[in-house]
Amino acid sequence: MEGSRSEAATDFADILDRLGGPLGLIFPLVLVGCLCVYGRWRSGLFVFVACVVANLLVVLPLKSAVDRPRPPQPLVLVNDGSYPSGQVFTAVALVMVVAVVLVRPDVRRWWWAFGGVYVATMMWSRVWLHAQWLSDTVAGAMAGIGTCLLLWRAFAPLLEREAVRAAANRLW
Repeated sequence: MEGSRSEAATDFADILDRLGGPLGLIFPLVLVGCLCVYGRWRSGLFVFVACVVANLLVVLPLKSAVDRPRPPQPLVLVNDGSYPSGQVFTAVALVMVVAVVLVRPDVRRWWWAFGGVYVATMMWSRVWLHAQWLSDTVAGAMAGIGTCLLLWRAFAPLLEREAVRAAANRLW
């Protein structure tokens, strides 16, 4: 990622940096609220645990344990600990929970393609901004995928019960 810097690419990467940071929690929290308003509290709980709680219980301890320094001279404000990428973890978690709670299974493959592009773009932006090493972003993606798959499996009975209640029009 050395060499000439396109101002447009850096601006785009900066937007992704902002979306992946604290602003990245706004959409999952709004989604939780909307799901709860529509009586889908089980899905809301899944989204909250996968996007918020898992980030605190998986990424932060890993960052603390590994304590890998960031690349020199990042172009954005960053904290300590580069490994794994919390922003990529958040992007993966968001893609996966939206697939589970909002996207119909018959069109989910298109969502996975879109989500893969979004996650790859987030990974590129972290490296482009010198905020993380490529291996940090890969680790963030793998941690996000693994954590969300485990949580999806753990929440499967609740989500199936909710689907049955929704089909019977008895969410409340």
